[in-house]
Amino acid sequence: MLEKYLQDLGLNEKEAIIYIALLQVDTASVITLAKKTGINRSTTYTVLDSLAKKGLVSEIQIGKKTNYQAEKPERLETYVEKRKIILEEQSKRLKDIIPMLKTVTRESGERPVVKYFEGRDGIVSSTEEFFAGEEKNDLAYFFYPNDLMDEALTEAEKKYFHTIRNKKNIKAKVLYTRKGGDLASDAMGERLRIDEKAYPITCDIAIYKDKVRMNTMGKSFSGIFIRSKDIADTLRSIFNLAYDNLSKNSKKKG
Repeated sequence: MLEKYLQDLGLNEKEAIIYIALLQVDTASVITLAKKTGINRSTTYTVLDSLAKKGLVSEIQIGKKTNYQAEKPERLETYVEKRKIILEEQSKRLKDIIPMLKTVTRESGERPVVKYFEGRDGIVSSTEEFFAGEEKNDLAYFFYPNDLMDEALTEAEKKYFHTIRNKKNIKAKVLYTRKGGDLASDAMGERLRIDEKAYPITCDIAIYKDKVRMNTMGKSFSGIFIRSKDIADTLRSIFNLAYDNLSKNSKKKG
């Protein structure tokens, strides 16, 4: 139990074991500590050095031998205060470091984040993650089969998805298939219907910022969430290519 508390304060497992072992005696040599704790001698030296740097252990010379002594438990308060100061400084520096790290990652090639979800709960989770973040007042892109979505999702589920988007005032650009005619565009979204016979769509695909969500709406529900600027930008370009061409053809017919 005590070892767990010390680990919560920032010591690693071996540091906690050796510190407690030292508290139980006046002083101890490395050989004695190694036998008492079951930690090999070379590792014990390394751990003692780390504890000394933390201000929790000191060296005691007894004749020609070097022994070690644990500092009083009250010294842990000083150790924790120092950690707090260091963490506060690191937190401040993160604001400068994170943009630099992003630049390095982008230059060396983006590594996509991919997550897989199953079931209705999984689709809800993928949607929540898709719209997670502080971004507001932006544009999302959607391909979806309206009839299949009406069959697969309840009214409550569809309303929940719309609520997430509306709260962030995220407008939509939509390509969809539907047997029952056109859906009207509104203030939150522009919609164009695709010929479902010529271009069938059986998945709900969404693009927002650097995120892509793909959900299957058949008998079994599953979803893939991808975070990748390259993939999102490419799919967005394909969407706009299809949307612009469909819009031009619709105007010609009109």
